[in-house]
Amino acid sequence: MRFLALLVMLFATRAAAADLALVGATLFPNPEAEPVRDAVVWVKDGRIAAIGARDQVTLPEGVEVIDYTGKFITAGFWNSHVHIFTPDLLHARDTPVEQLDASLEAIFTRWGFTTVFDVASDVDNTLALRDRIERGEVSGPRILTVGQPFWVKTPIYVVDYLHAHGIEIPPVTTPEEATARVASLAGRGVNGIKLFTGSVQGRGAVANMDVELVRAATAEAHRRKLPVFSHPQNTEGLEAAVEGGVDVLAHTAPQSPAWTPEFVARLNEARVALIPTLTLFRVEGERGELPPEILQRWIEHALSQVRAFHEGGGDLLFGTDVGYIDQFDTAEEFELLARAGLDFRAMLTSLTTAPAGRFGDAVHTGRIEPGSAADLVVLDDDPREDVTALARVRATVRGGKFIYRAR
Repeated sequence: MRFLALLVMLFATRAAAADLALVGATLFPNPEAEPVRDAVVWVKDGRIAAIGARDQVTLPEGVEVIDYTGKFITAGFWNSHVHIFTPDLLHARDTPVEQLDASLEAIFTRWGFTTVFDVASDVDNTLALRDRIERGEVSGPRILTVGQPFWVKTPIYVVDYLHAHGIEIPPVTTPEEATARVASLAGRGVNGIKLFTGSVQGRGAVANMDVELVRAATAEAHRRKLPVFSHPQNTEGLEAAVEGGVDVLAHTAPQSPAWTPEFVARLNEARVALIPTLTLFRVEGERGELPPEILQRWIEHALSQVRAFHEGGGDLLFGTDVGYIDQFDTAEEFELLARAGLDFRAMLTSLTTAPAGRFGDAVHTGRIEPGSAADLVVLDDDPREDVTALARVRATVRGGKFIYRAR
C-alpha cells in the first residue's frame, strides 16, 4: 500500500503535464553515466519518453520545444533534511496560494528540489500543505514527512518557538509509548520516524534516549516499512542510534570524537546513511556567538566526520536543515561538501540516486531514463567545473510541469 501511495504522489501532476522537449543542454542521466552533449529530453504525460543526442531522438509534431543550449540537466534534486516550520508555511491549510507558492519557491524549488523529506514538524500542518500541492492547487515539491519527532526532553533551542506557535510535541519516555506513537503517526500517513537519540539541553548537557526505547520505535517503524532518522548529538546518542537500528543520521555528532575507520565500518555494516548538513554548524555557531577560532574548530570537526564517512564508502544524502535555519541558498553546502572530499558525482549521487534508492522508488526517480518521472533540474553552469553550479538553477520540473523558472 505504501508503494502504491508513493506512485500516486510521484505521478499526481501527470494529468496536467504537457508534452515538451528540453533540447540543446548537456545531460547527466545519472551520476555514473557519461554526459550527453546537445541532448534531447522528451517528456510525455509526466514521464521521460526518450533521451539522447539531438540527432538520435525524433520528436512528434505538437511537442513544445524549449531550447536550453549551453545549459546542464540533471535529475530532480532531493533535500533529505528540511523542516516545514518557516512562518509562511505554518498555517498551510488557510494561507493564500500566492504566499505558499512564493515561500516554496524561495525555500525549495528555486534550488532544484523536486522532493523533500521533512524530518520534524507539526504533522497536521505538513499534511495539509502536502495535500494542497498534490491537488495541484499549490506549486511545490513532493513532500515526505516524519511529522512530530520523538524526544525524551524537548531540545532547548525549540522550546520557545513551539510555545510561541502553539505546537505541542510531548516527550516519549517508555518503549510502549514509542510503539504507540509510531503506530499513530503511521496511521496518519507519515513516511518516516525521527528520534532525538540526543537532545540538547544547554550548557553542554544532552538528554539521551535509552536504547530500548530506540529499539521499540525502530522495530515498529520497520514493521510498517518506515525509515528511521536519528539526531545523535554525542557519543551516547550515536551508540543508541546504531544499536537501536536506525537508518539515517540526520547530522554528524558534534559532541562525539573523531570517527575512526572502524566506527564508519560499523555504520556501513548497519546500513546507516548520513546527512551532513554542514552549513548548519556555521549558522548555529554564529547564532550562539561562538568565538571565531572555536567556530572554525567546530566546523572542521564536522568536516572530518563527513570526510571519514565518505572515504569509508558511506551512503551520503544531501540535506540542509532548512526550515530550522533560514539559509536557503545551497552554494555554501556544496562548498563545504567539496572540502570534505566529495566531487561532483558524489554530490549528485547524494542529491538523486542515493535518496531515491533509500526512500523512494529507484526505478522511477533519481535518474533520467525512459519511463522515469520527469523530475528535472536545469543548471546555468557546468557543475563538473564548479560544484556550486548545483545551486545556480535555471528551471525545476516536477512530473513534467515547471515548478520554477528563472525570471
